[in-house]
Amino acid sequence: MNIAAIQQALRDEKLDGWLFFDHHCRDPLAYRILGFDAPRTPTRRWYYLIPANGEPRKLVHQIEAGMLDALPGSMNTYSSWSRQVYGLTTLLEGCKRVATQYSPECAVPYVAMVDAGTIELVRKQGVEIVTSADLVQYFEARWTQEKLDSHLEAGKLVDEIRRAAFLEIGETLRGRAPVDEYLIKTFILQSFERAGLFTDHGPIVGVNANASNPHYEPTADSTAPIHQGDVVLIDLWAKFNRPGAVYYDITWTGFVGDEIPPEVERVFGIVTGARDAAITKVKTSIAAKLPLQGFEVDDACRGHIREHGMGDYFFHRTGHSIGEDVHGSGANMDNLETHDIRRVIPWTCFSIEPGLYLPAFGIRSEINMFVGEMEAIVTGEKQTHLVRI
Repeated sequence: MNIAAIQQALRDEKLDGWLFFDHHCRDPLAYRILGFDAPRTPTRRWYYLIPANGEPRKLVHQIEAGMLDALPGSMNTYSSWSRQVYGLTTLLEGCKRVATQYSPECAVPYVAMVDAGTIELVRKQGVEIVTSADLVQYFEARWTQEKLDSHLEAGKLVDEIRRAAFLEIGETLRGRAPVDEYLIKTFILQSFERAGLFTDHGPIVGVNANASNPHYEPTADSTAPIHQGDVVLIDLWAKFNRPGAVYYDITWTGFVGDEIPPEVERVFGIVTGARDAAITKVKTSIAAKLPLQGFEVDDACRGHIREHGMGDYFFHRTGHSIGEDVHGSGANMDNLETHDIRRVIPWTCFSIEPGLYLPAFGIRSEINMFVGEMEAIVTGEKQTHLVRI
């Protein structure tokens, strides 16, 4: 934790402080941003305020008085409910506007960690609560050069495994052996392990109608065979199995056979056109040093699909933040599920992954974009044609 940097950010945002709160390790963001691990699961509430100026302040329960010892600042304790309220009043003294892990109307659920009752309690002290979403992004979602390097290195391996997975389908079919979704999922996971890569779940291997379920995953007991004439979608994400590594997350779609149906080609063209419209929006905005918010990227992507009369078949956000978790805590490219007004800031990464999900088949094309100080780049390979399996 860099207190000086946090305090400067608070002053830049014209905030009086950043209030952290936890009970039973409900807010992992707090521990990551503050840079400490709880010595034990907190069974009593703790509060930690970083003011825009001055020394941080702690409020902890008497029977867990050492809970925040790893953090700098003055400490007060409480035991009774009334002493807790009094202690909170003292903690917030001099503050009129503070940020905390709260999101109005839960528009950004990734930062909505503080319960409504605690928000009410703070407001009763005459303090205005604002969302910490942009602060969280600044101190949690930004990458270092080391993280970017790990992403690029992992991306090369994931791209190789993705190519190998499509080849595995074709070679198995040419050998006249049966192949199904779960077999290819297992092939990918085994390839990850050999490459030193880790994934928390997945991957997705979906055939035809299963490819129209964005979060479909085959299992040993529920898997579809892959045959000639099938659309096959593969969505795979992984990072190096080491601390601090970040994810690389992509989706490609292929077709088994030589003659791709015109409707499949048409839908693929709409999807990749939408993806490229979003990429162009990001690149031009960053190059021109224009402010860019997550919802604007979604609008560029979704607008292309709506122009082709297919808006009803694209029913998820355009993209999500990427970090040490595959769904990170930075701005999402979203004006559908939420209206994400968070700024797209330098040294962050996110996916762009439009999809069209028809009753018979689904197609998605996903790339990752990294935003630097002066430019934005697609960090891996970009699919331009359906994979011919």
